Amino acid sequence: MKAIELCDGFGIENLQLVELPKPNPTRGEVLVKMEAVSLNYVDLLVVKGLLDPNLSLPYVPVCDGAGVVEQVGEGITAFQPGDQVVTTFIPDWLNGKPTRQTTDYSTRQGLGKIPGQISEYKCFHPNQLVHSPTHLSSTEGSTLPIAGLTAWNALQYSNFQADETVLLHGTGGVSIFALQFAKARGAQVIITSSSDAKLKRAQQLGADLLINYKTTPDWEAIVNEFTYNNGVDVIVETVGGQNLQRSLNALRMGGHISIVGLLDGFDISINTLTLMHQQATIKGMEVGGKEDFEVMNRFIEANKIHPIIDKIFSIEQTQQAFEYLDQGLHFGKVVITL
Repeated sequence: MKAIELCDGFGIENLQLVELPKPNPTRGEVLVKMEAVSLNYVDLLVVKGLLDPNLSLPYVPVCDGAGVVEQVGEGITAFQPGDQVVTTFIPDWLNGKPTRQTTDYSTRQGLGKIPGQISEYKCFHPNQLVHSPTHLSSTEGSTLPIAGLTAWNALQYSNFQADETVLLHGTGGVSIFALQFAKARGAQVIITSSSDAKLKRAQQLGADLLINYKTTPDWEAIVNEFTYNNGVDVIVETVGGQNLQRSLNALRMGGHISIVGLLDGFDISINTLTLMHQQATIKGMEVGGKEDFEVMNRFIEANKIHPIIDKIFSIEQTQQAFEYLDQGLHFGKVVITL
């Protein structure tokens, strides 16, 4: 079978197309014919050696994927041949609150300890899969595990209501999913980007206020003006770093910020007095559990939501796909088909 391995060192240039033996499912395993994978920022960190510089090579990367069950091992009842499935990112977090044990990094596919998804066939344990929404293709389903579920829980944890306003930063996978989910629930959405073309695409998806943060550097003032100087109710913070303080400035009193990204670096600095005065909730969060995934999928089915895919590459174009993501050219998700 074909697969992609990070072979001779870190870097996008070291992603190589290779031939590997097709696996066979043993007891308790599910063999999936992988049809598509989607790329996330964390995949770039892995490939560049920034997440685990001691990663043992060669290594099959990419966390998120989708395909069709081809064969099930003895003892498997949750899945049958022909089922369309999507991978889970935190497989041991089945339901309830996360713990150190259920969210252990060593259990996550594509992060170093367990091979990722970019191979034509792969064996999974049942907790590493969920059924895909019935109206989605594998190409669409592959976008759900990290970006979709992160956006879903960023809104869920805030307990936002239909008459509230959500602020989204950028037009990557998480922000665009959050835009779709928020509009499906009747909320107003403000979205920022450095690209007028991307903002126009966001408007077509229902965004109510568009802000180009390059041409309008004082974007907090625009947000406050739009909300009658009250501030927004919920912010999905995908940038992090110094942007967090600016988000706090645009938040209403008692509002909620979900921190889901670190594009501006791992360290943050905020004014504690502002935090106290705003009586804000700032919640760091990471994707979600399997039960969350299944609830989200039911919402996606009920509302006939289709993930926004910016560009699709073939497995032979894997390097180009990673370069496209690295350059920040995408609106929504980048997918590689197998």
